[in-house]
Amino acid sequence: MGYKAVFREIMRDYEKKRERVSAAFFSRREEIYKNTPRLAEIDKNLGEIGLNLARIALSGDADALANTRKIADGLKAERLSLLAKKGEGEDFLIPAHDCKTCADTGFITHEPGSPAITCACLKQRLIEEHYSISNLRRVLNDENFDTFDIRLFSTKMIESEGLSPRANMETNYRIATSFVQNFNDEFQNLLFYGEPGLGKTFICHCIAKDLLDAGRTVLYLTAPRLCKVIENYRFNRNSLSEPDEMLEAVDEVELLVLDDLGAEISTVVTSAALFDIINQRLLTQKPTVISTNLSPVALASQYSERIVSRFQGNYEIIKFFGDDIREKKKYGGLL
Repeated sequence: MGYKAVFREIMRDYEKKRERVSAAFFSRREEIYKNTPRLAEIDKNLGEIGLNLARIALSGDADALANTRKIADGLKAERLSLLAKKGEGEDFLIPAHDCKTCADTGFITHEPGSPAITCACLKQRLIEEHYSISNLRRVLNDENFDTFDIRLFSTKMIESEGLSPRANMETNYRIATSFVQNFNDEFQNLLFYGEPGLGKTFICHCIAKDLLDAGRTVLYLTAPRLCKVIENYRFNRNSLSEPDEMLEAVDEVELLVLDDLGAEISTVVTSAALFDIINQRLLTQKPTVISTNLSPVALASQYSERIVSRFQGNYEIIKFFGDDIREKKKYGGLL
């Protein structure tokens, strides 16, 4: 399901929830009014008083205003007493919304005509759905900035690089955290490259989790998965709807994480589509993070000049090097 479809579905859920709450409220009120007619009279009187209070306040008649408020307070006290005799509290004749802040609308408007603010309950729903769409819900419990362990990276200097894998990863870690911190204010794209098992995908997951937790929309796809979606849509577009939504999300999502670029089987169709995706996101200023096992030279030989030029001109290209840390994790080795 695409992001627009998810939002529409959430709004439909809110509407259904309000309908259920409203139906239960009217049923509850009808029953208690039937058994205690005086409550119905009190609520009617309080409604009329509420309408008159503004008029009286504008008239400037302080005595009338004070007297009207005294009458209202007396009716409210009687109302509470009648409800208490029925074993009910003050909120019995108030719709029982799950979210009292927004009354299950998802939005808060403090004053008439002022812009609506997204309620915390809707933000949380969106975060949860974004996790599901991102394809990362399970893995991010284990792979995030909090579980990052710099001790897995060797402190031994690599002469050809001029620094150790640990120093390299410390720099890459700072770049990744800075990317998250500046996400709202600075348009950036990252391209991680290096041999397998050096932490590229892990750092991609770290970035994705922090942004998802901040309520941003993130889509994580491996390059083979993306190409499969492209091919399916290309050859089955008349019978498939999901790939269409997926490709729509690729363009619309606030952060696209494309992992393992170069592992896909490239065709003319997928290569052209990949360029369109990369170029469109650049034009619309939507960040992308890419990881690949290919070196810049290998990228240049596998992809078109148009794609490579976009990487060179618009991405911060970041190298990972060292030993395969997956083996160290497997055997508990810390160097």
